[in-house]
Amino acid sequence: MHMDQDQQTLVEHLQELRKRLIWVLIALVVGMCGGLFFAQRVILFLSKQPPAAGMELHAFSPWEPIRIYMNFGLLIGLLLVLPVALYHLWAFVKPGLRPIEQRATLMYIPGAVVLFLVGIAFAYFVVFPMAFFFGSGISTSVGITETYGMAQYFGFMFNIILPVSLIFELPIIVMFLTKIRILNPDRLVKLRRWAYMLLVIIAAIITPPDLLSAIIVFIPTILLYEFSVLLSRRVYRKQLEQDLAWEAEYGEK
Repeated sequence: MHMDQDQQTLVEHLQELRKRLIWVLIALVVGMCGGLFFAQRVILFLSKQPPAAGMELHAFSPWEPIRIYMNFGLLIGLLLVLPVALYHLWAFVKPGLRPIEQRATLMYIPGAVVLFLVGIAFAYFVVFPMAFFFGSGISTSVGITETYGMAQYFGFMFNIILPVSLIFELPIIVMFLTKIRILNPDRLVKLRRWAYMLLVIIAAIITPPDLLSAIIVFIPTILLYEFSVLLSRRVYRKQLEQDLAWEAEYGEK
């Protein structure tokens, strides 16, 4: 009987997860439709901004403009669907949280959106120009005539913006996982060495092969990790206080 109840509970959780995923996919499709509506304006705007300003972006096949158009639609759609996806993630874990934890984790959604936008801004205005001008400078120094395709230019931009913007979600992810008691500050401290190694690898991948560029990206990511540890410690301390208060009120007397 107990096993049947466990299986029923598992099936109910899977059905709930499927329902949440369907809603997220529907929101993604709607967001992509909105993204495709704005994609042309975004492409034209970015084409006039440095480092693309004054350059001629070429299409080397009839499919390249379509692919770039779809990529921008998807990126804008992901940005629009992010709050919806975070809400359904919160709603899925909500039954396992206390009322005070439910309210606290719900407030993480606006913070996650803000950090994602900050990550996009940092990647586009700092990391992307730095990487682009590094490569362009090498081309000039060896006498190579630069001819850029729009797919290569915007693809290079996407490859930098997406990883950096996701890294900026680290504080919110850590706070959320701490709140649902998967992570704690002690565990994060023990994982610090491996986390630093992973962040070094990511910084080396998304930046030009020079030490200064890697440091410029690595330092903010390290600060984000340490900031995440501080936030986790704060959340964990409040959890301990709440546990003690609950035990004092409802524990054995």
